[in-house]
Amino acid sequence: MTLKNSARIYDSAKRKPPAIEELLALIRYRDLIYQLVRRDIVTRYKRSVLGIAWTMLNPLGTMVIMVVVFSQVFKTAQNYPAYVLTGIIVWTTFSQSTSMSMSAMVWGSQLFHQIYLPRTSFVVSTILASMVNFVLSFIPMGLIFLITKVPLSPSVLLLPVFMVFLFSFSLGIALLLSTVAVFFPDVVEFWPVVLTAWMYLSPVIMPLEFYRKILNGLLLYINPFYYIVNLFRILVLDGFVPHLQTWAATAFVSFVILIIGWVFFCSKADKFAYHV
Repeated sequence: MTLKNSARIYDSAKRKPPAIEELLALIRYRDLIYQLVRRDIVTRYKRSVLGIAWTMLNPLGTMVIMVVVFSQVFKTAQNYPAYVLTGIIVWTTFSQSTSMSMSAMVWGSQLFHQIYLPRTSFVVSTILASMVNFVLSFIPMGLIFLITKVPLSPSVLLLPVFMVFLFSFSLGIALLLSTVAVFFPDVVEFWPVVLTAWMYLSPVIMPLEFYRKILNGLLLYINPFYYIVNLFRILVLDGFVPHLQTWAATAFVSFVILIIGWVFFCSKADKFAYHV
C-alpha cells in the first residue's frame, strides 16, 4: 500500500525569484504593514507637544528662513516663497523617509532571528507613513498660496499620480540604502552629509535658471530628483498638465530606481540576520 500526496516536499531549487517571493509575502502581510504605518505615525507625534501641527510648521519655518536668506539673491524669481515651499515639502518627504527607513531596517533586522517577516516591511511602512505626512503638508502649502495669491488649478487633481512616483522613487532609494546599512551601519551617519550636498545640487531652493547655466543644464538632467520636484511644481505651482515627455521621464526615473532597489534588497535579504 502506498500513500500518495501524503507529504509536501519543499525543493529550494524551485523557489520563485527573491524579488517576486518578497512581493507576494508583502501582500500576504498587508495587515502587518498597516499596523507598522500606524505605529510610525503615532510614535512620531506621541511625545511631541505640537503633535501633527509640527508637520505643517516644519516646512513653513524652513521656508521663512530660506526666503529671508535668498530672496535678495534671486530677486527675479516669481512667487519665490511658493517656489521654495513646494521644493522643501517634496525634499523633506524624501530625505526624512530614506533616513528613517535605514534606522527602521537596522532595528527591525534583529527580529529576523525570532520570527518571519517580509524583509521589506519596515522600509515600505516607513515610506508609507512619510506619504501621510506629505499629504498633511498640503495644509501649510495652501495657506502660503492663499497669502501670496498663487491660484490653484485643476492640475492638482493629478497629485495622486505624482505621489505614486514620489513613493516609488523614495522606496527605491530607501531599499538601496537600507541594504547597505545592514552590512555597513556607518552609512546611517554618512547619509545626512550626502543629503545636504544633494539638496544644493537640486532645484529645491535656488531657481531653475541657476542650474540651467551650469554645463548647459546637464546638472539638472543627470539628477533624478529634479524630475520628481519639477513634476510637482508643474502640477501645483505652474498649474498645467505636463507634456507626455515629462510624465515619461519621471515615471522612468521612479520605477527604474524602485526596481533596482527592490531587486538589490531582495538578493541580499537572506543574509540580513547574520549581520545584526
